[in-house]
Amino acid sequence: MKETETIKEMADEEKKQKYNEYVKQVTPTHSLGAQMGKAFLVGGIICCLGQVFLNYAKSLGLDQKTAGSWCSMLLVLLSVFLTGLNIFPSIAKWGGAGALVPITGFANSVAAPAIEYQKEGQVFGIGCKIFTIAGPVILYGIFTSWLLGLVYWVLKMTGVV
Repeated sequence: MKETETIKEMADEEKKQKYNEYVKQVTPTHSLGAQMGKAFLVGGIICCLGQVFLNYAKSLGLDQKTAGSWCSMLLVLLSVFLTGLNIFPSIAKWGGAGALVPITGFANSVAAPAIEYQKEGQVFGIGCKIFTIAGPVILYGIFTSWLLGLVYWVLKMTGVV
């Protein structure tokens, strides 16, 4: 009886070892330094493009606030346009957080589900799925701003701030 259990345990160990070898073989390896460099490059390009939009809007005579609004709108429009052409996902895959953290990533997270589920119709497709990714960001962003506002209000009422 013990011999059978020992043989079974050895077979199980062999399966686990083969599985671990398979996982090592198929798991992609990433260089942290290279990923950080790519993110820095892509994020920097997006920020430089935003600065170009901002400077151009200011050269047209717009004040800082209005020029900033136009800059944000143009970056969102460009991101949605590139998402629609299926270019932005490639940029995001290569650049990682550099493409996903700025406002362009947020625009992509709203546009991508809308494009993907448009075939299911306006209500059950786009309407239900458009905030699949961006919804939690909006929810927790609003909740966090409310919570920080409450903390600020309490600190102000107690004379700390």
